[in-house]
Amino acid sequence: MAAGQDVVLRSPIGRILPVVSLNLIIYIVIGLPMAVIPLFVHSVLHCNTVIAGFAVSLQYFATFASRASAGRRIDTQGPKPVAVAGLALGIGSGALLLVSGLSAGFIPLSLICLFTSRLALGWAESWASTAAIVWNIRRAGAANTAQVISWNGITSYGGIALGATIGEQMSHLGGGWGGLVTLGIVSTILPAIGTVLASSYPAVAPIKHDAPAMSFGKVFRLVLPHGCALAAGSVGFGAISSCLALYFSAEHWPDAAQALAVFGMVFVIVRFVFARQIGRIGGTNVAIISLAVETLGLLILAFLPSAEAATLGAAVTGAGFSLVFPALGVLAVDRAGAENRGAALGAFSVFLDLAIGISGPLLGLVIHASGYMALFIFTACITFLGIVQVMRLRRVAKA
Repeated sequence: MAAGQDVVLRSPIGRILPVVSLNLIIYIVIGLPMAVIPLFVHSVLHCNTVIAGFAVSLQYFATFASRASAGRRIDTQGPKPVAVAGLALGIGSGALLLVSGLSAGFIPLSLICLFTSRLALGWAESWASTAAIVWNIRRAGAANTAQVISWNGITSYGGIALGATIGEQMSHLGGGWGGLVTLGIVSTILPAIGTVLASSYPAVAPIKHDAPAMSFGKVFRLVLPHGCALAAGSVGFGAISSCLALYFSAEHWPDAAQALAVFGMVFVIVRFVFARQIGRIGGTNVAIISLAVETLGLLILAFLPSAEAATLGAAVTGAGFSLVFPALGVLAVDRAGAENRGAALGAFSVFLDLAIGISGPLLGLVIHASGYMALFIFTACITFLGIVQVMRLRRVAKA
């Protein structure tokens, strides 16, 4: 079959799984140090909670900054070379994480290597994940866009959950800095395997443009209304990824990685079981329900201060956040047309990246000023604003 043609010989799932496995690899690498980095920065390097949150969020700033280049390169060069380049950046990120652990005795160097590793990983996430979505849409057909996005989310948060669990266990091998060294080695090997796999899969050619491609700015404006709602929902995820491990540590509770893993597992189960509801009852309705559930999870974290309740709150938050991206994403991507699909996905994903990137240091400031209860109340209020925005979108669509 010629490159550029959609594959039609297998079921949609059979076409999706090989390429989405690349997304799984990159998100396992993202998950591996998630529960380790805040504690490494805070306890081993003796930096404050703002710097610890910033170390986590820096990845998402890099993802945000690279979305435009990812989308445009995918639309002009095809998704395969972009995915391969993203995985190659993941190799560099893992190597820098290894150096950061080895240089823990010299704090400035360790921080520089860690921050650079996070930037490289954010760039890798942007290119590899966005390319995997577009690659699979071309392989499975545009009619299966929601299924492609859902599987990408399943492997994304499933990978984070798996990686966080493995990473927390590996972090005990050799103490604080020794655990980071081990994670650095694994984080270098996994994307190397992904690069080999990606190189072996058949490419699809970029879609030819009958008219000049939209500028990224125009695409961004098209997806802005849905992106604002996504950003509001993403702050809750930012609170979990950047601050949950710190919350458990401050309260002297064990098993922060287990709570992160529960968040990821519930996210995956909900998306796997309920993703088809997007087509049945509509993306805006699913988004409203999802954001309401996420708000409830954050309020549980705020008002029930125990390890068990925190794990429950993380699970409910994961259940709520699970369908926000695909519910709004299908609507947002359709606004730009097939020839601008990569740019639209990149622009829409910017809102998630920006929200999570800002939330790390911002929520660190909230913790420093008012504590963890205020943190989760604040994020619940932001998520509630997302419900208001989606209800506004529904009214506009009916008008």
